[in-house]
Formats: sequence, structure tokens, C-alpha cells
Amino acid sequence: MLDLQLLRKEIAPVLARLQARGFDFPLADFQALEAARKSVQTRTEELQATRNSASKRIGQAKAKGENADAIMAEVAGIGDELKASEVKLAQIQEQMSALLLTVPNTPHESVPTGKSADDNLEVRRWGTPRTFDFAIKDHVDVGAAVAGLDFDAAAKLSGARFGVLRGGVARLHRALAAFMLDTQTQKHGYTEHYTPYLVNAETLQGTGQLPKFKDDLFTVKKGGAGADEADLYLIPTSEVSLTNLVRGDILDAKHLPMRLTAHTPCFRSEAGSYGKDTRGFIRQHQFDKVEMVQIAHPDSSYQQLEEMVGHAEAILQALELPYRVLLLCTGDMGFGAAKTYDLEVWLPAQNAFREISSCSNCEGFQARRMQTRYRDTRDKNAGKPQLVHTLNGSGLAVGRTLVAVLENYQNADGSVTIPKALQSYMGGMTKIAAA
Repeated sequence: MLDLQLLRKEIAPVLARLQARGFDFPLADFQALEAARKSVQTRTEELQATRNSASKRIGQAKAKGENADAIMAEVAGIGDELKASEVKLAQIQEQMSALLLTVPNTPHESVPTGKSADDNLEVRRWGTPRTFDFAIKDHVDVGAAVAGLDFDAAAKLSGARFGVLRGGVARLHRALAAFMLDTQTQKHGYTEHYTPYLVNAETLQGTGQLPKFKDDLFTVKKGGAGADEADLYLIPTSEVSLTNLVRGDILDAKHLPMRLTAHTPCFRSEAGSYGKDTRGFIRQHQFDKVEMVQIAHPDSSYQQLEEMVGHAEAILQALELPYRVLLLCTGDMGFGAAKTYDLEVWLPAQNAFREISSCSNCEGFQARRMQTRYRDTRDKNAGKPQLVHTLNGSGLAVGRTLVAVLENYQNADGSVTIPKALQSYMGGMTKIAAA
């Protein structure tokens, strides 16, 4: 959520930054609410001044033994009007909050201006795509050749955009997740967590998925004895649960940055992606991800962002998968991000790079929603608590990494070579043999 005081004081530059990312701020609605707020506050202050003056006059009259009935009659209705003003002001503030919840974050000054993915800036590449001397298969056909991917069985169970993994491919999927977790915890200082897969609306509002992206979520309605309780939602990413662990907290600055990670399934309805990547494991309703979250001091959050990108790159480098890093333009960033880097892995069957990780600094956008702040207890003159900055990134999307391994490590005989970094996680296996 944007800073309301900043909007009041510097509305023009904020609107310009929002316009750079293609968002038209509802200025007329904002100004109408601001005018109503000022009117109510002005009238409230007038009523309070009148009541205070009258109270003083009443006291003076009584002290002199004079009759104060006339003065008391004069202010008899002020209390009721003040209560009505409080209710009206609360309604206006609620409407303002609802408006701000639909407004995206403003881009950092270093983000290139652009309208779409075509305007993203390539920062660097790593690795050289493999040259094949046989016809390249996509991951669906590679998985079928080793009897490891079954989309028909998944469709029988759940419908479209689900997959069943079997045998060596299922084990490879598990090995990837374990390898990612071990790398992030043992080498990069993240603390592993196991968090709920079902969260409440307040949690999703904290990280920005609600109210704007409700259609992209799976809602779970309670039955039986809990039928009257509020709905829960399946997490679209463990960024949601990890980041909200500090919701409402005032943290000690000496403990920043906090680095959190978790391996969870993620659930997305893909409401806006009809017809996209319908074949295979690229875009599923259910997929696994190892998430990285950092809760950082504002002074160091952009340094932490660069490091987080490196933490994601370390996985791809260890797996020897070619990739590139993109700095997203203003028009291609996510709702809550101030700056985002995407990592795209090389998929030989598509002869293209495809997204496998997205690392973002949200600055104080999520922290303001969650009211997560820090105080520097080392400074005796420290003022009021300040908002932390929150960062998140995939370290990595497990399913898409599986796709990349199957395609980049396929062999002419239909088998799949296990990357060296994963062989110990596969019980020493070096290949998944063709069926």
C-alpha cells in the first residue's frame, strides 16, 4: 500500500511514477474522499472547540453561583453530532483504504520505463546452450519416454493443468526441492520453515494478493461445524505465509535482514492465462516452489535484492543450466514490486528462455499493509518505529526446473542424465533410463 501522507503532499510525482507502469490512478475519487475527510475533520474541530469553550464558561458560571442552564442548552447536541462525525470519518477512512488497496507500488528510479516484456533489459547471460545431434524432444515427450510424466491420469483425477509424476521423475522432482532447500539454508543463510498451505484473507491482503487478485486464488469454504467461519485460501506462493510471519511486529534492527525459506506447493487458478502453455508442466494449477523471503532494513534492501538474485542463480549454475537475467521494465512488474529481476532458463525444445525465478524488492509496500516495522535498539535516540522493506524470490520453481533438466539433459536413447549436483540426492543414480 502506498503512503497516504506522500500522496497528500506529492501527488503529482507519485501519479507520474504510477503512469510509467501503465496505471491510471483514480484521482477524482481520491480527491473527493480527501475533500470529505477535510470537511468532517474541520467540522469536528469546530464542535470540539465550541464544547471546550462552553465547558469553560459553564465552570466559570458555576464557580460564581450563576445559572448555567442556557449555556448547557447551547451545547446539548454537540456530543451526538461529534459521535456522528466519528462514524462518518471512519467510513471515509475505510473507503480510502479500499481505494489504496487497488493501487500498485511505484517503480524504483532504476527501473527502465516500458510497456511490456519487450521492453525488459537483459542484464547478463550464463552458460552456453547445448548442441544436440538428434531431434530434440520437449519435456512432455522426454517424461513419457521414461514413464515419468502422466497428464491423462491427472486429468482423470483433477482436470486440466495438473500432472502426475512417477518413478525416477518423481524422485528427481523431490531431489530438486531438497537440493534447493539445502543450498539456500546451508550456503545462503536462510532459515527453513514449514508453513500452512491455507491462509486467511488478512494474510493475503498483507502481501497484496487481495483484493485485486481474488480470481487467481482457490477459495476453500468450510463445511460441517465450521460452515459459518470465514473462507480460507490456498497459497499461491509461500511468500504469502513467510512474509506474514512478521505481520504486526516491531522488529529489532540488529536482527535484520531476516532470511526465510520454505518448500511448498503453490496453487493458482491461472484466471488470466487461458490458452497459455496448455501442454506440459510449464503452467499448472498446482506446482512446487522453494521460496526466498527477506525482511530487510531500508538502507540495505537493494543490496539484499542483488544478493537474492545471486542465490537463485547459484541453483542454475550448480545444475549447469544456461540462463539469463532480466531487469523488468515498469510495465511488466508485479503489483507489489518496486524493482524486479527475472531469471529465465534455456529450454531447447522451445529454442527460448523461459522464466524460472522472479526476485523483487517491495520496499515498504507490503510492510505498510502488514504494519511490520523495526526499531534500532542500539540507538538511544531512536524515534518511532519505521517500516521494514520486504523482498521475495523463487529459489527456484521446482516444476520448471524439472522441465529444464529433462530437456537439457535428454539423451538420444530416451534416457535422462542426472546433473552431478543431484546425484547424491538420487541415491547415486546417474541416469533415468528409458522405459
